[in-house]
Amino acid sequence: MDRIVVAAGRALVAAMAGDDWQAARDGTVSLWRRARPAEAEAVGAELEIVREQVLEARADGDEDTERALAGPWQLRLQAMLRADPAMAGEIQRVLDEVLRPAPAPAEQARVGSIVMEARASGQGRIYQAGRDLHINEG
Repeated sequence: MDRIVVAAGRALVAAMAGDDWQAARDGTVSLWRRARPAEAEAVGAELEIVREQVLEARADGDEDTERALAGPWQLRLQAMLRADPAMAGEIQRVLDEVLRPAPAPAEQARVGSIVMEARASGQGRIYQAGRDLHINEG
């Protein structure tokens, strides 16, 4: 399964429990309007039903159910992509702009940026971390 589809399915389900739910729903429905217009309204209704399941799973602390709910959307997005590979750009756009939008400037300043690169050869080991790193080798 394409990474974009996995990421989009997970982000969609995560967005269902967030403040940007309506934008996530609209962005997802817009994908269907482009690829399969006849299914767009049904997809919108299904998203509402799945959202209730996600909210219930979150309230119960049921992460397994929440992860499982992403699966069918990943499969549906994968089918869309197989039918029309050009939709990859549109799925990526919705993922970047709607499902996981860039953080606000204040949040970006707090998070900053970390870029790490490493190469090892032979018996070399590499340990990298963006924060705390605890290694216990015995």
